[in-house]
Amino acid sequence: MTSLQLLTTQGTHIRLENGQINELKAALHSEVLLPTDNAYDSARKVYNAMIDKRPSLIVRCAYPADVVNAVKFARKHTLLVAVRGGGHSVAGKSVCDGGLLIDLSLMKEIHVDPENRRARAQPGLRLGEFDRATQAHGLATPLGIISNTGIAGLTLGGGIGWLNGKYGLACDNVLSVEVVTADGQLLKASPDENQDLFWGVRGGGGNFGIVTSFEYQLHPVGSIVGGMLLYPIEKAKQVMSMYETFARECPDELSTAAALLTGPQGDALVAVLVCYIGPLEEADRVLTSLRTLGPPLADLVRPMKYLEMQSLLDESYPPGRLHYWKSSFMRSLSDGAVSTMIRYHAAKPSQLSAIVLQQMHGVAARVDPGHTAFRHRKSQYDFLILSQWADHAQSDQNVRWTRELWETMQPFLERDVYVNDLGEEGEDRVRDAYGQNYERLVGLKKKYDPTNLFRLNQNIELTVKTT
Repeated sequence: MTSLQLLTTQGTHIRLENGQINELKAALHSEVLLPTDNAYDSARKVYNAMIDKRPSLIVRCAYPADVVNAVKFARKHTLLVAVRGGGHSVAGKSVCDGGLLIDLSLMKEIHVDPENRRARAQPGLRLGEFDRATQAHGLATPLGIISNTGIAGLTLGGGIGWLNGKYGLACDNVLSVEVVTADGQLLKASPDENQDLFWGVRGGGGNFGIVTSFEYQLHPVGSIVGGMLLYPIEKAKQVMSMYETFARECPDELSTAAALLTGPQGDALVAVLVCYIGPLEEADRVLTSLRTLGPPLADLVRPMKYLEMQSLLDESYPPGRLHYWKSSFMRSLSDGAVSTMIRYHAAKPSQLSAIVLQQMHGVAARVDPGHTAFRHRKSQYDFLILSQWADHAQSDQNVRWTRELWETMQPFLERDVYVNDLGEEGEDRVRDAYGQNYERLVGLKKKYDPTNLFRLNQNIELTVKTT
């Protein structure tokens, strides 16, 4: 190889000579992959098989200093940059065509301090890896609900999971971060240092830099009562009505979800999922009203380890399938909304797809909307159309079904949306994700990333649109 063509942030191409690539390699403790290298294809793959992008250069960082040097190299040559933690972005923001991919997936160190109930973790960790380390001490922090999700993107966007009622969101439990900013500085952000940046990374995504370390507050979480109840689709209206009442009345120690899905035998089902982390002797009383509809097809709710709850849905959402999602927050579950969901579920083109309501309530809903960049602090549901399928030839019909359902559901949905659920939906939907916090985020973007080096994300524009 005598030269390598890369895409710049201006949309033009430059050529880097072999000596310049070798200079980058010499500055790193880590691996640099070119398209001709054997490990290149596996390194560029992400969770969503709809995404098939080919970066011209991949830096697989091993240490924070590698991230610093990769950012400085990208800045020097004005390269288009993608940043990958777990690679779980459904929009494919964690990889790029033609540019530089800064891959953090090898950075998996975690240090747990059980005495002070804190953990410091690097951004390459997946939820399951983090949970195993903390559960060894009977501790946990709020994260997501699929164990192969990366902690970094999840936390930076907010992080809604099974502990949100009792302990808030993932971002609410961040005590400090270390961030490589666009000028190549490694900064600490906390309540005492760079407070504005600390505010922004708790919900504002990867807009302001690359986080190389998260410090989390941990909480005692031992055995829990969790699992799901499954009912036939014919009972959907009754189940969803019961679920609405149950979710509104449940204590902080209980977080829930509901879904329309297809079972292993091809039967249409309604599922109610629960995770109760309160005293085990109180579980039967708390969950009694779940069984008011009589015996379900399957009652899979039982005492289990928290790690089992965290991986309960893994088999349903494995890497390598094609995904297209649509989402908005929903304040209440009306008869009209349920009827629409039932009708579209019956017509879904892929039996792998599901319509999901994830409850957000309790502590997560009581935080002041301006306390973090994530501002959607209400008792509500994250309404998700999780379309997935296995054959590229079926993509058009699955995307069309998803969009039609989402459009039909508009009378029942809020404009507000969880940024981690967004696909390629444009600037207005990013603004919907931040609401009144958006202008403050623009100010942070101008301060910490004035050239928009970190643009392959749900991007904060550098100018505020006026109406």
